[in-house]
Amino acid sequence: MPTRAQINRWRRYLANERAEAALYRELARKKHGEEREILLALADSEARHEAFWREKLGEYVGFPRQPDLNTRFMGFMARRFGSVFTLALMQTAESRNPYVKDEDASSQIAADERIHAEVVRGLAARGRERMSGSFRAAVFGANDGLVSNLALVVGIMGSGVSSNLILLTGVSGLLAGALSMAAGEYVSVSSQKELLEASTPHPKAHTLLPALDVNANELALVYRARGMGEKEAAGKAQAEFSRMALEQAIGLEREDSPGGIDTWDSPSEVVGSPWTAAGSSFLFFAGGALIPIVPFLFGASPVLGAAIALALVSVALMFTGGVVGVLSGKPPWTRAIRQLTIGLGAAAITYLLGMAFGTAVG
Repeated sequence: MPTRAQINRWRRYLANERAEAALYRELARKKHGEEREILLALADSEARHEAFWREKLGEYVGFPRQPDLNTRFMGFMARRFGSVFTLALMQTAESRNPYVKDEDASSQIAADERIHAEVVRGLAARGRERMSGSFRAAVFGANDGLVSNLALVVGIMGSGVSSNLILLTGVSGLLAGALSMAAGEYVSVSSQKELLEASTPHPKAHTLLPALDVNANELALVYRARGMGEKEAAGKAQAEFSRMALEQAIGLEREDSPGGIDTWDSPSEVVGSPWTAAGSSFLFFAGGALIPIVPFLFGASPVLGAAIALALVSVALMFTGGVVGVLSGKPPWTRAIRQLTIGLGAAAITYLLGMAFGTAVG
């Protein structure tokens, strides 16, 4: 006869397994192809776990109960925001496997849950790859603006200047930082595009194949230069010459060669426009840097303005830290606290430096 503690724990497991099965089915409803099949398979597995706990409870199964708050939150995320954030949260949740240390759980269920964590990790990685890089740039750019301009505003306030001067300094920091970020992003994306273009085979390189000496096999050198071994390069070059000879024999002519040196080992990375990247960086940084100076735009005194700015920035830092945590598959709460600590720590240091500078000048 199970104890009251066991019954409560098993009922909680039952509710969580039922909710997780529904969660995976909800995510699968918005997918297609292989991802849908994987999510439905996970839902079936959770349903088997649900049946295990229902059978174990027997006559003590009781009325259906609510799952854990964390599971309900993930269900809300699945309904409202789709799979990227939800799978990132599920990756963390599946990694915290309560069955490992529970003697009432079978070893098979414990192993299933650990494997689920790896399956979800793979699905979450797919989502992160598909997620636009501009979204990540938005989070990190806004965070940079928050921390740097808060530190600047609090630091200049520590020197004992007026609200007008604090506002002027904050606006200057916003513009200087945003322009610097935009310029850096423009140079970075432009350089990346140039490097990729330099590594991309010439689009008309395949037109040289008919003029090459088949016996000398210069084409094999191209493949070897691109990383193939000597035998593999020779085989691929021979296959290319054979294909070309066959096409000539049947009178086939075409502009592009799908297997030739023009497309082999081409860089697959897609780089956006440097102007778009620069504009996005400017706006995201400026958006974050605007928050610390909002109180001073409305004429707040230095002390009151700093207090309001710290409160606003703290909320924003915890939000961006939580988002970073979710996207990286880590607990969002701990990442939010870390982000807050870093931001406020930087502000505290610059405030002390501002006080020291103001005292020295005075």
